[in-house]
Amino acid sequence: MGMTLTSPAFAEGDPLPERYTRFGENQMPPLKWSGIPAETKSLALIVEDPDAPRGTFRHCGMFNIPADWNELSQNADAAPGGGPRFSLNDFGNARYDGPQPPKGHGTHHYHFRLAALDVANLTVPDAAGIEAMWQEAHKHTLSETSLTGTFEVH
Repeated sequence: MGMTLTSPAFAEGDPLPERYTRFGENQMPPLKWSGIPAETKSLALIVEDPDAPRGTFRHCGMFNIPADWNELSQNADAAPGGGPRFSLNDFGNARYDGPQPPKGHGTHHYHFRLAALDVANLTVPDAAGIEAMWQEAHKHTLSETSLTGTFEVH
C-alpha cells in the first residue's frame, strides 16, 4: 500500500486549525505515518508552501527522525537531547513555524512531505537550509508520502 501520512488535527486538503499557525500558538500539528519500507533507517520531513508571493516558502525541515517512530506529537519541536535535527526554515529558525500568509492573498497550500531514507543520519551542516537538506535526503529516499493542509487570511 505504500507510506501514508495523516494528522488527527486536519484531513487532506482541509484548513489547518489556527493554533498551528503563527496567528495562533505556532505549534506543529501532530502527525502519524504508516507503511514505511522495512529497510528504512531514518525519516526526513519538510513543510512547504508553494503559494507564497516570492515562490516556495519552507516552514519546517526535520531530519534524522528515528525509523522506529511512527508519529510526531504536537510538541515534537521541543524534544530535548538527541533525535531529530532541524534545518533552518525560511523564517531563519531551526524549528517549525506555522502558516502566516499575507492577508487577502487567497488560499495557501501547506505540503507536509515525509521521506523514508536508507541512512540513519544525514550529514548536512547546521546552517544548511531546508532545500539543501531535502536535496541530500533525495539521494537516499526509499519512499515518500505527503499530506496537504490549507490556510487563508481574509
